[in-house]
Amino acid sequence: MKSLEPLLNLQHLCVNEKANDSSVESTQKTELFTTPLSLDEVEVILGYEFKNKQLLEEAFTHASLGEGFSNERLEYVGDSVLNLLFTKEQYFEYPDLSPGVLTRLRAANVDSDKLARVAVKHGFHRFLRHKKPLLEDQIRQFSEEIQRFPLHSNGLVDVPKALADLVESIIGAVFIDSNSSVDIVWKVFKDLLEPIIRRETLKIHPVTQLYEMCQKKNLKVKFVDLWKESTTFDVFVDDQFVGRGSCSLKKEIAHNRAAKDALDNIVRILDKKDT
Repeated sequence: MKSLEPLLNLQHLCVNEKANDSSVESTQKTELFTTPLSLDEVEVILGYEFKNKQLLEEAFTHASLGEGFSNERLEYVGDSVLNLLFTKEQYFEYPDLSPGVLTRLRAANVDSDKLARVAVKHGFHRFLRHKKPLLEDQIRQFSEEIQRFPLHSNGLVDVPKALADLVESIIGAVFIDSNSSVDIVWKVFKDLLEPIIRRETLKIHPVTQLYEMCQKKNLKVKFVDLWKESTTFDVFVDDQFVGRGSCSLKKEIAHNRAAKDALDNIVRILDKKDT
């Protein structure tokens, strides 16, 4: 009888090769999320050259990478600086606006929806170092959905928060690198933040708009929460079904979409009644 040792060795070799192939494939998948483009290109986009390159690297390092440092502290700084910049600019641009309207206007320009658009528009997301396997698909979906809402979705799309955080981190990095100069930060980011939402383009959140419209008409609004059962919300006005919204990812978005659908329908219903 021939020895089985050569055959067993061959089988062992094949198993090892498959394991190695699997390891290489896994490594390649990981590299998709950890190997960024050169950050020199970011400086070109910004039109700003960092004196401290470490700040730039930190701004593009997500906590999921596990490097021992991340962009979270710079995000904290950038968030405060951005709010200050819009507060200052809008105070002088709109001397007749009340604090309440100014607050809404500022919020629309610094929230996650608006800042994530900035990241996509200028390609900042391509340089982010992270280990979030689902982020690439989320960015793709977000990029497609915002085509329907050129300026702001008002809560109707799922926003990858990591993109908004990234923009705030870059702002924080420029602020620290420029010796805390808000003027330099505004000079760098003013054009990048366009289109800026202004008084004439500011939209009301669909839920708020629905309640305000119905209050003026003495109509009763009722939201029926079906999200656990079917990821949807139904809307009734004076016990009449007027809208439905769904989103499997986030309950809040389903709620907002239901309000938007109800608004679209109730306008037609009220027009018919008036006629």
